[in-house]
Amino acid sequence: MIFVTVGTQLAFDRMVGAVDRWVNAKDTQIIAQVGPTEVRFSNIKYKSFLEQEQLDHIMKNTELVVAHAGMGSILSSLSLGKPIIIMPRKASLGEHRNEHQMATAKRFQNRPGVYVAWDEQQLVVLLNRWSISRFDNVDEISNTASTEFIANLKQLIGNTQ
Repeated sequence: MIFVTVGTQLAFDRMVGAVDRWVNAKDTQIIAQVGPTEVRFSNIKYKSFLEQEQLDHIMKNTELVVAHAGMGSILSSLSLGKPIIIMPRKASLGEHRNEHQMATAKRFQNRPGVYVAWDEQQLVVLLNRWSISRFDNVDEISNTASTEFIANLKQLIGNTQ
């Protein structure tokens, strides 16, 4: 199963539409949280928003996450050890206020378990690659900072006062 999410603030019809067209010829179950959109998708199960309990259940049971390049989606996937394909929204296309998702994607593009699709064609390439040979799950990241990081931060803060 693939879980597609656009976060909770904005629709991302370009990404969801590409997934909807791709899955038409596949035998893959897709569940999507599509945000506030007027678009009706033909080949995927979707809701505008999911309750947190539903979201947690889906995330734990999915094989792959496809998402906008939002930090919440990326960190949620990695904290569960799930591979994620991210596709950044583009402000130049009116999909966001600025290009911060492009910067996020650039920052994460070499991290194990994170695959970046810069456009719909690359998204389809990555989905095809996943459908042929599933991506491995990745090492889960902690949802808390390491004790070493906290100690270093305390030292830094202490040295600046």
